[in-house]
Amino acid sequence: MKIGVIGGGQLGRMLALAGTPLGMNFAFLDPAPDACAAPLGEHLRADYGDQDHLRQLADEVDLVTFEFESVPAETVAFLSQFVPVYPSAESLRIARDRWFEKSMFKDLGIPTPAFADIQSQADLDAAVATIGLPAVLKTRTLGYDGKGQKVLRTAEDVVGTFAELGSVPCLLEGFVAFSGEVSLIAVRARDGETRFYPLVHNTHENGILRLSVASEDHLLQTLAEDYAGRVLKQLDYVGVLAFEFFEVDGGLKANEIAPRVHNSGHWTIEGAECSQFENHLRAVAGLPLGSTAKVGESAMLNFIGEVPAVDKVVAIDECHLHHYGKAFKVGRKVGHATLRCDDMAALELKIQQVEALIQG
Repeated sequence: MKIGVIGGGQLGRMLALAGTPLGMNFAFLDPAPDACAAPLGEHLRADYGDQDHLRQLADEVDLVTFEFESVPAETVAFLSQFVPVYPSAESLRIARDRWFEKSMFKDLGIPTPAFADIQSQADLDAAVATIGLPAVLKTRTLGYDGKGQKVLRTAEDVVGTFAELGSVPCLLEGFVAFSGEVSLIAVRARDGETRFYPLVHNTHENGILRLSVASEDHLLQTLAEDYAGRVLKQLDYVGVLAFEFFEVDGGLKANEIAPRVHNSGHWTIEGAECSQFENHLRAVAGLPLGSTAKVGESAMLNFIGEVPAVDKVVAIDECHLHHYGKAFKVGRKVGHATLRCDDMAALELKIQQVEALIQG
Protein backbone atom coordinates (compact mmCIF):
# COMPACT_ATOMS: atom_id res chain seq x y z
CA MET A 1 0.00 0.00 0.00
CA LYS A 2 1.21 3.48 -0.87
CA ILE A 3 0.16 6.38 1.35
CA GLY A 4 0.15 9.99 0.21
CA VAL A 5 0.89 12.57 2.90
CA ILE A 6 0.18 16.27 2.52
CA GLY A 7 3.13 17.85 4.31
CA GLY A 8 6.67 16.60 4.66
CA GLY A 9 7.68 17.64 8.17
CA GLN A 10 8.62 15.57 11.18
CA LEU A 11 5.12 14.18 11.65
CA GLY A 12 5.15 12.84 8.10
CA ARG A 13 8.62 11.47 8.74
CA MET A 14 7.44 9.60 11.84
CA LEU A 15 4.39 8.28 10.00
CA ALA A 16 6.70 6.76 7.41
CA LEU A 17 8.96 5.29 10.09
CA ALA A 18 5.89 3.61 11.61
CA GLY A 19 4.40 2.47 8.32
CA THR A 20 7.46 0.99 6.65
CA PRO A 21 7.44 -2.15 8.86
CA LEU A 22 3.79 -2.63 7.81
CA GLY A 23 4.82 -2.81 4.16
CA MET A 24 3.66 0.72 3.36
CA ASN A 25 5.37 3.15 1.00
CA PHE A 26 4.98 6.92 1.10
CA ALA A 27 4.80 10.00 -1.11
CA PHE A 28 4.94 13.47 0.41
CA LEU A 29 3.62 16.65 -1.17
CA ASP A 30 5.45 19.63 0.31
CA PRO A 31 6.79 22.86 -1.22
CA ALA A 32 9.96 22.88 0.94
CA PRO A 33 13.11 21.72 -0.86
CA ASP A 34 14.48 20.36 2.42
CA ALA A 35 11.33 18.63 3.72
CA CYS A 36 12.65 16.33 6.44
CA ALA A 37 10.29 13.47 5.49
CA ALA A 38 11.63 13.37 1.92
CA PRO A 39 14.35 10.73 2.57
CA LEU A 40 11.61 8.28 3.60
CA GLY A 41 9.58 8.38 0.39
CA GLU A 42 8.84 10.17 -2.85
CA HIS A 43 8.88 13.96 -2.57
CA LEU A 44 6.50 15.92 -4.79
CA ARG A 45 7.69 19.47 -4.38
CA ALA A 46 4.66 21.67 -4.97
CA ASP A 47 2.32 24.08 -3.25
CA TYR A 48 -0.68 22.58 -1.47
CA GLY A 49 -3.06 24.12 -4.00
CA ASP A 50 -1.18 22.88 -7.07
CA GLN A 51 -3.90 20.79 -8.71
CA ASP A 52 -1.60 19.18 -11.28
CA HIS A 53 0.63 17.77 -8.57
CA LEU A 54 -2.38 16.87 -6.43
CA ARG A 55 -3.72 14.81 -9.34
CA GLN A 56 -0.31 13.19 -9.73
CA LEU A 57 -0.31 12.30 -6.04
CA ALA A 58 -3.84 10.89 -6.24
CA ASP A 59 -2.90 8.74 -9.24
CA GLU A 60 0.13 7.26 -7.45
CA VAL A 61 -1.29 6.35 -4.02
CA ASP A 62 -4.02 4.22 -2.48
CA LEU A 63 -5.14 6.88 0.01
CA VAL A 64 -4.09 10.28 1.36
CA THR A 65 -3.71 11.75 4.83
CA PHE A 66 -2.15 14.98 6.08
CA GLU A 67 0.32 15.86 8.81
CA PHE A 68 -0.79 19.35 9.84
CA GLU A 69 -3.93 21.45 9.72
CA SER A 70 -2.50 24.41 7.80
CA VAL A 71 -3.35 22.43 4.67
CA PRO A 72 -6.33 24.15 2.97
CA ALA A 73 -9.56 22.19 3.36
CA GLU A 74 -10.08 22.82 -0.37
CA THR A 75 -6.98 20.71 -1.08
CA VAL A 76 -8.45 17.75 0.78
CA ALA A 77 -11.85 18.23 -0.89
CA PHE A 78 -10.19 18.27 -4.32
CA LEU A 79 -8.20 15.11 -3.64
CA SER A 80 -11.30 13.36 -2.29
CA GLN A 81 -12.73 13.34 -5.81
CA PHE A 82 -10.02 10.89 -6.91
CA VAL A 83 -8.75 8.99 -3.86
CA PRO A 84 -9.88 8.31 -0.27
CA VAL A 85 -8.63 11.01 2.14
CA TYR A 86 -8.67 10.64 5.92
CA PRO A 87 -9.50 12.63 8.00
CA SER A 88 -12.16 14.26 5.84
CA ALA A 89 -12.21 17.75 4.39
CA GLU A 90 -15.05 18.63 6.76
CA SER A 91 -13.02 17.52 9.78
CA LEU A 92 -10.15 19.70 8.60
CA ARG A 93 -12.45 22.67 7.87
CA ILE A 94 -13.76 22.61 11.44
CA ALA A 95 -10.47 21.90 13.21
CA ARG A 96 -8.37 24.52 11.42
CA ASP A 97 -10.74 27.40 12.24
CA ARG A 98 -10.99 28.30 15.92
CA TRP A 99 -14.48 29.80 15.55
CA PHE A 100 -15.92 26.69 13.89
CA GLU A 101 -14.07 24.53 16.42
CA LYS A 102 -15.28 26.37 19.53
CA SER A 103 -18.81 26.58 18.12
CA MET A 104 -18.85 22.81 17.64
CA PHE A 105 -17.70 22.29 21.24
CA LYS A 106 -20.51 24.53 22.45
CA ASP A 107 -23.09 22.67 20.34
CA LEU A 108 -21.86 19.33 21.75
CA GLY A 109 -22.10 20.52 25.36
CA ILE A 110 -18.33 20.56 25.90
CA PRO A 111 -17.25 23.38 28.26
CA THR A 112 -15.02 26.08 26.77
CA PRO A 113 -13.68 29.47 27.84
CA ALA A 114 -15.93 32.38 26.88
CA PHE A 115 -15.26 33.29 23.24
CA ALA A 116 -16.28 35.73 20.52
CA ASP A 117 -15.77 36.09 16.77
CA ILE A 118 -13.65 39.13 15.92
CA GLN A 119 -13.79 40.70 12.46
CA SER A 120 -12.62 44.23 13.34
CA GLN A 121 -11.13 46.36 16.09
CA ALA A 122 -14.67 47.45 16.97
CA ASP A 123 -15.64 43.79 17.45
CA LEU A 124 -12.62 43.34 19.70
CA ASP A 125 -13.46 46.38 21.82
CA ALA A 126 -17.05 45.18 22.26
CA ALA A 127 -16.00 41.59 23.08
CA VAL A 128 -13.47 42.77 25.68
CA ALA A 129 -16.22 44.81 27.34
CA THR A 130 -18.32 41.63 27.59
CA ILE A 131 -15.73 38.91 28.27
CA GLY A 132 -13.33 41.05 30.29
CA LEU A 133 -9.58 40.96 30.77
CA PRO A 134 -7.26 39.16 30.78
CA ALA A 135 -8.11 37.48 27.48
CA VAL A 136 -6.33 35.98 24.50
CA LEU A 137 -6.80 37.12 20.91
CA LYS A 138 -5.98 34.43 18.34
CA THR A 139 -6.19 34.33 14.58
CA ARG A 140 -8.94 31.94 13.54
CA THR A 141 -6.58 29.94 11.33
CA LEU A 142 -2.86 29.18 10.88
CA GLY A 143 -1.66 30.00 14.42
CA TYR A 144 0.50 27.41 16.17
CA ASP A 145 3.32 27.18 18.73
CA GLY A 146 2.36 30.56 20.17
CA LYS A 147 2.20 32.29 16.78
CA GLY A 148 -0.83 34.30 15.69
CA GLN A 149 -1.97 35.23 19.18
CA LYS A 150 -1.57 37.85 21.87
CA VAL A 151 -2.45 37.91 25.56
CA LEU A 152 -4.43 41.03 26.50
CA ARG A 153 -4.00 42.03 30.12
CA THR A 154 -4.75 45.76 30.14
CA ALA A 155 -6.85 48.21 28.14
CA GLU A 156 -3.64 49.45 26.50
CA ASP A 157 -2.98 45.93 25.18
CA VAL A 158 -6.27 46.02 23.29
CA VAL A 159 -5.53 49.18 21.29
CA GLY A 160 -4.54 48.36 17.71
CA THR A 161 -4.24 44.63 18.38
CA PHE A 162 -6.55 43.57 15.54
CA ALA A 163 -4.21 45.25 13.05
CA GLU A 164 -1.19 43.86 14.91
CA LEU A 165 -2.41 40.33 14.18
CA GLY A 166 -2.86 41.15 10.50
CA SER A 167 -6.46 42.43 10.37
CA VAL A 168 -7.64 38.87 9.72
CA PRO A 169 -10.60 37.06 11.32
CA CYS A 170 -9.77 36.30 14.97
CA LEU A 171 -11.24 34.72 18.07
CA LEU A 172 -11.17 36.31 21.51
CA GLU A 173 -11.08 33.85 24.41
CA GLY A 174 -11.48 34.62 28.06
CA PHE A 175 -8.37 33.82 30.05
CA VAL A 176 -8.64 30.54 31.96
CA ALA A 177 -7.13 30.21 35.42
CA PHE A 178 -6.23 26.56 34.94
CA SER A 179 -4.42 24.19 37.27
CA GLY A 180 -2.93 22.16 34.44
CA GLU A 181 -2.89 21.49 30.70
CA VAL A 182 -3.62 17.99 29.47
CA SER A 183 -4.18 16.37 26.11
CA LEU A 184 -5.89 13.21 24.96
CA ILE A 185 -4.77 11.27 21.90
CA ALA A 186 -7.70 9.40 20.37
CA VAL A 187 -7.90 7.16 17.32
CA ARG A 188 -11.03 6.15 15.40
CA ALA A 189 -11.16 3.48 12.69
CA ARG A 190 -13.21 3.51 9.51
CA ASP A 191 -15.82 1.25 11.16
CA GLY A 192 -16.16 3.58 14.16
CA GLU A 193 -14.03 1.61 16.61
CA THR A 194 -12.42 4.12 18.98
CA ARG A 195 -9.48 3.87 21.36
CA PHE A 196 -7.82 6.37 23.68
CA TYR A 197 -4.32 6.80 25.07
CA PRO A 198 -3.79 7.92 28.70
CA LEU A 199 -4.15 11.63 29.35
CA VAL A 200 -0.88 13.52 29.07
CA HIS A 201 0.28 16.41 31.28
CA ASN A 202 1.81 19.17 29.14
CA THR A 203 4.21 21.99 29.96
CA HIS A 204 4.66 24.87 27.51
CA GLU A 205 7.38 27.49 27.25
CA ASN A 206 6.91 30.61 25.10
CA GLY A 207 3.84 29.00 23.59
CA ILE A 208 5.73 25.87 22.47
CA LEU A 209 5.27 22.43 24.01
CA ARG A 210 8.34 21.57 26.06
CA LEU A 211 7.41 18.46 28.09
CA SER A 212 4.67 15.82 28.00
CA VAL A 213 4.26 13.18 30.72
CA ALA A 214 1.79 10.31 30.35
CA SER A 215 -0.47 10.18 33.39
CA GLU A 216 -1.12 7.43 35.89
CA ASP A 217 -4.87 6.68 36.07
CA HIS A 218 -5.91 10.34 35.70
CA LEU A 219 -9.19 11.11 37.49
CA LEU A 220 -10.44 13.00 34.42
CA GLN A 221 -9.62 10.28 31.88
CA THR A 222 -13.23 9.14 31.49
CA LEU A 223 -14.51 12.71 31.12
CA ALA A 224 -11.88 13.50 28.48
CA GLU A 225 -12.80 10.35 26.57
CA ASP A 226 -16.47 11.35 26.69
CA TYR A 227 -15.75 14.80 25.25
CA ALA A 228 -13.41 13.46 22.57
CA GLY A 229 -15.89 10.73 21.66
CA ARG A 230 -18.57 13.35 21.00
CA VAL A 231 -16.29 15.16 18.56
CA LEU A 232 -15.16 11.98 16.80
CA LYS A 233 -18.76 10.90 16.27
CA GLN A 234 -19.91 14.36 15.15
CA LEU A 235 -17.16 14.52 12.50
CA ASP A 236 -17.40 10.81 11.53
CA TYR A 237 -13.68 11.02 12.07
CA VAL A 238 -11.06 8.56 10.82
CA GLY A 239 -7.50 8.62 12.16
CA VAL A 240 -5.74 10.10 15.17
CA LEU A 241 -7.12 13.24 16.77
CA ALA A 242 -5.55 15.18 19.64
CA PHE A 243 -7.77 17.08 22.09
CA GLU A 244 -6.13 19.68 24.34
CA PHE A 245 -7.87 20.64 27.60
CA PHE A 246 -7.44 22.98 30.54
CA GLU A 247 -7.92 21.47 34.00
CA VAL A 248 -10.28 23.87 35.82
CA ASP A 249 -11.98 23.37 39.21
CA GLY A 250 -11.80 19.58 39.03
CA GLY A 251 -13.15 19.44 35.48
CA LEU A 252 -12.04 20.11 31.91
CA LYS A 253 -12.48 23.00 29.52
CA ALA A 254 -11.76 22.47 25.84
CA ASN A 255 -8.82 24.34 24.36
CA GLU A 256 -8.50 22.94 20.84
CA ILE A 257 -8.32 19.84 18.69
CA ALA A 258 -5.68 18.85 16.15
CA PRO A 259 -6.88 16.57 13.31
CA ARG A 260 -3.63 14.60 13.09
CA VAL A 261 -0.90 12.89 15.04
CA HIS A 262 0.33 15.29 17.70
CA ASN A 263 3.48 16.42 19.48
CA SER A 264 2.06 15.45 22.89
CA GLY A 265 1.67 11.87 21.64
CA HIS A 266 5.31 11.31 20.68
CA TRP A 267 5.88 9.39 23.92
CA THR A 268 3.78 6.57 22.45
CA ILE A 269 6.59 5.56 20.07
CA GLU A 270 8.42 3.79 22.87
CA GLY A 271 5.85 4.15 25.66
CA ALA A 272 2.75 2.42 24.27
CA GLU A 273 2.00 -0.98 22.79
CA CYS A 274 1.12 0.70 19.49
CA SER A 275 2.26 4.25 18.74
CA GLN A 276 -0.05 7.05 17.66
CA PHE A 277 1.69 6.99 14.25
CA GLU A 278 1.09 3.30 13.63
CA ASN A 279 -2.48 3.57 14.90
CA HIS A 280 -3.20 6.50 12.59
CA LEU A 281 -2.00 4.45 9.64
CA ARG A 282 -3.96 1.43 10.78
CA ALA A 283 -7.10 3.56 11.03
CA VAL A 284 -6.85 5.25 7.63
CA ALA A 285 -5.81 2.01 5.91
CA GLY A 286 -8.74 0.04 7.33
CA LEU A 287 -6.56 -2.20 9.49
CA PRO A 288 -7.43 -3.30 13.05
CA LEU A 289 -6.43 -0.75 15.67
CA GLY A 290 -3.53 -1.52 17.99
CA SER A 291 -3.44 -1.41 21.78
CA THR A 292 -3.10 2.03 23.36
CA ALA A 293 -1.89 0.60 26.67
CA LYS A 294 1.19 2.14 28.29
CA VAL A 295 4.46 0.24 28.58
CA GLY A 296 5.90 1.54 31.87
CA GLU A 297 5.96 5.28 32.62
CA SER A 298 6.79 7.62 29.76
CA ALA A 299 7.57 11.23 28.92
CA MET A 300 8.66 13.31 25.93
CA LEU A 301 10.90 16.38 25.85
CA ASN A 302 11.13 18.58 22.77
CA PHE A 303 14.44 19.83 21.45
CA ILE A 304 13.76 23.38 20.28
CA GLY A 305 16.34 25.27 18.25
CA GLU A 306 19.02 22.59 18.46
CA VAL A 307 19.59 18.99 19.47
CA PRO A 308 22.09 18.40 22.29
CA ALA A 309 25.20 16.34 21.52
CA VAL A 310 23.94 12.96 20.35
CA ASP A 311 26.45 10.98 22.41
CA LYS A 312 25.28 12.69 25.60
CA VAL A 313 21.61 12.08 24.88
CA VAL A 314 21.95 8.40 24.08
CA ALA A 315 24.25 7.90 27.06
CA ILE A 316 21.22 8.33 29.32
CA ASP A 317 19.67 4.95 30.04
CA GLU A 318 16.06 4.50 28.88
CA CYS A 319 16.32 7.64 26.72
CA HIS A 320 15.42 7.44 23.03
CA LEU A 321 16.58 10.17 20.63
CA HIS A 322 14.50 11.25 17.64
CA HIS A 323 16.47 13.65 15.43
CA TYR A 324 14.36 15.18 12.65
CA GLY A 325 17.24 15.99 10.32
CA LYS A 326 16.18 19.63 10.16
CA ALA A 327 18.46 22.67 10.12
CA PHE A 328 18.77 24.16 13.60
CA LYS A 329 16.83 27.41 14.03
CA VAL A 330 15.67 29.38 17.05
CA GLY A 331 12.13 28.40 18.02
CA ARG A 332 12.04 25.40 15.68
CA LYS A 333 11.26 21.86 16.79
CA VAL A 334 14.27 19.88 15.57
CA GLY A 335 13.97 16.69 17.60
CA HIS A 336 12.74 15.10 20.80
CA ALA A 337 13.66 12.51 23.38
CA THR A 338 11.28 9.95 24.79
CA LEU A 339 11.90 8.38 28.17
CA ARG A 340 10.49 5.12 29.48
CA CYS A 341 11.01 3.89 33.04
CA ASP A 342 9.49 1.35 35.40
CA ASP A 343 8.17 3.92 37.86
CA MET A 344 7.36 7.63 38.01
CA ALA A 345 10.17 8.49 40.44
CA ALA A 346 12.78 7.10 38.05
CA LEU A 347 11.10 8.92 35.17
CA GLU A 348 11.34 12.26 36.95
CA LEU A 349 15.08 11.75 37.46
CA LYS A 350 15.55 10.96 33.76
CA ILE A 351 13.60 14.10 32.81
CA GLN A 352 15.97 16.16 34.93
CA GLN A 353 18.97 14.61 33.17
CA VAL A 354 17.66 15.48 29.72
CA GLU A 355 16.63 18.97 30.81
CA ALA A 356 20.19 19.53 32.03
CA LEU A 357 21.46 18.74 28.54
CA ILE A 358 18.93 21.12 26.98
CA GLN A 359 20.03 23.92 29.29
CA GLY A 360 23.66 23.24 28.43
